[in-house]
Amino acid sequence: QVQLVESGGGLVQAGGSLRLSCAAHGGIFSSLAMDWYRQASGTQREVVATISRGRATNYADSVKGRFTISRDNTKNTVYLQMNSLKPEDTAVYYCHTYIDYRHTWGQGTQVTVSS
Repeated sequence: QVQLVESGGGLVQAGGSLRLSCAAHGGIFSSLAMDWYRQASGTQREVVATISRGRATNYADSVKGRFTISRDNTKNTVYLQMNSLKPEDTAVYYCHTYIDYRHTWGQGTQVTVSS
């Protein structure tokens, strides 16, 4: 069973940067596709970025050119580098993977961008 633990959230001013980390415990990390989702208050959870086993990446249109997803298989960790942050990026950010026919989520980390 894989457990995901996010870290790196916080409060930042608009235009600033943050890097989120998600450490995976258990499972074979290198075989997993990994995703970052976010959920703002009163909205549905939405996918932000994905990275495949082969490191192919995809991004939501709203974050293209500002966010970068990456992975370090030696550390069983996936990252989300967030630059040029905007107030509308404020949300709880979740790490996600799909393994053994189950969606697995981390506990989430709050990102707040002040204007």
